[in-house]
Amino acid sequence: MSIMESDIDMPCPICSKSGQLKMASHIDDIPYFGEHTQVTLMCNACGWRQTDFIPAEGKKPGASSLFISGEDELRARVVRSSSCTISIPELELEVSPGTSNTGYVSNIEGVLDRFIQVVEMVLKDLDDPTQVGAATRILLVLSEVKEGRGSGITVEFLDPRGHSMVLHENTVNRELTEEELESLPLGPEPPVIEK
Repeated sequence: MSIMESDIDMPCPICSKSGQLKMASHIDDIPYFGEHTQVTLMCNACGWRQTDFIPAEGKKPGASSLFISGEDELRARVVRSSSCTISIPELELEVSPGTSNTGYVSNIEGVLDRFIQVVEMVLKDLDDPTQVGAATRILLVLSEVKEGRGSGITVEFLDPRGHSMVLHENTVNRELTEEELESLPLGPEPPVIEK
């Protein structure tokens, strides 16, 4: 694996300093997913960075869902691109791509850990007893699923660019509906092409 690094002749989209923006890219073969290019933009001045994974093969917009009921599903590998929305319908949780969203390679357990971290952070700022109870219940359900207890949950990956994948024999893949394609955010725009 070789990493190609180059200077980007544009100001940083966050701190606006010139001459500090770099792009690193490398091509890697991710087992069972195939060849992917990882592109990372970073600013040496403010530390901003954005990473995305782009498959070598063209992909269609799509959704992948997996019902999590035990350790086997928790180990399922995932590639989540910066354009992917992740939802857990049973808990009414959803993470949509934002302006500084990055892609990552993980497993389902790692995705659940990310949800847990966000819910714990939100819980610290809640005062309303009803909201505290709801957040605590969400944490309990997520913890039970991670421990292989409870009735299970569905984790759904919706990617209008088709760059995200879930690797498990029980994954259900489908095309996105027209409504989903219109409503799903595409994630951050590559700042190197904005002037």
